[in-house]
Amino acid sequence: MLMRLAATLALAAGPAWAQSHGVEEGRDLFLFFCAECHGKGAASQGPMAEMMALQPPDLRQLAARNGGAFPIEAVAKQIDGRQPVAAHGDMPVFGPSLDEDQYVALALPSGQPMMVPRPLSNLINYLQSVQNHPTDTD
Repeated sequence: MLMRLAATLALAAGPAWAQSHGVEEGRDLFLFFCAECHGKGAASQGPMAEMMALQPPDLRQLAARNGGAFPIEAVAKQIDGRQPVAAHGDMPVFGPSLDEDQYVALALPSGQPMMVPRPLSNLINYLQSVQNHPTDTD
């Protein structure tokens, strides 16, 4: 009985645990894959941004543009290519570069888990960590 309870608690904590780790690794991935367009601080001020037909979005405002909730599923699908970003036009698909054998669960707002490769989870965790709050100033 005690073993079943421990296993149930471990499974329930899995998505939350996965989201609380990997921010630093996600930052490294962001700097490698995303900073040229979105800038080192995710504020759309990368060196390539001025040459693009459409300004890359300020990634620190993803939650603010989504009613205060970070859009985990949409961000994952845009990065890995399952949901094309029409407004971007030029955004490369990084899914194949972030794929690996080890998957982790991200907890969606609905409570359902979304399985993604660990590097993608780390990148999403980093993006969540840089979200501006209404009291933040640039």
